[in-house]
Amino acid sequence: MRLDHVSFAAGPDGLASTAQRIGGLLGTEFVSGGVHPRFGTRNMILPLDGDIYLEIVEVLDHPASDKAPFGQAVRARSALGGGWLGWVVAVDDITPVEERLGREAVKGNRHRPDGTELLWEQVGVNGLLNDPQLPYFIHWQSPSELHPSHGATGDYALACLEIAGDPQRVSEWLGETVEAPLEDIKVEWVAPNGTPGIVAVQLQTPNGLVRL
Repeated sequence: MRLDHVSFAAGPDGLASTAQRIGGLLGTEFVSGGVHPRFGTRNMILPLDGDIYLEIVEVLDHPASDKAPFGQAVRARSALGGGWLGWVVAVDDITPVEERLGREAVKGNRHRPDGTELLWEQVGVNGLLNDPQLPYFIHWQSPSELHPSHGATGDYALACLEIAGDPQRVSEWLGETVEAPLEDIKVEWVAPNGTPGIVAVQLQTPNGLVRL
């Protein structure tokens, strides 16, 4: 179990403009990730050091976005003006997570601009919908060399997650201590009585630390 990626929902100006704005703050550019046909969403990504990536995602005008929990989550966050959607934990075997949560994983896929198809399974997005401090779980079926973090230069790294919430609640959701998937990432638990979810993410860049 490890941190896989963090997701940011595009604002009312759309995916490209949101990616350009955040890329400008970081001093880099996001790359097109492709469409998630099962979820009615699409993304742009920034590979980060440590097999992690940052994703900016927007909902499409597509029937799937109304049915799939992930599409619903993105739509709801974007309707609030955009912002941090959540964090995602990768697991080597998703079956124990399915059994613990009492629900089946759904298949996900997207085609990169070069035509390569990425395949994965995910579960727990309903938990994110109901309590945004909770991560959802992903199991990559594509080989590691196709992981979206591939190609990271080492110039950009996730330094800190600021999460409003209760680490004990998150540990119960994970089925193990919250430190397990975040052992290499600094986490600041803030506003325990506030609205739960990611408050900010700190990234190490060639120009220093940037808080988004």
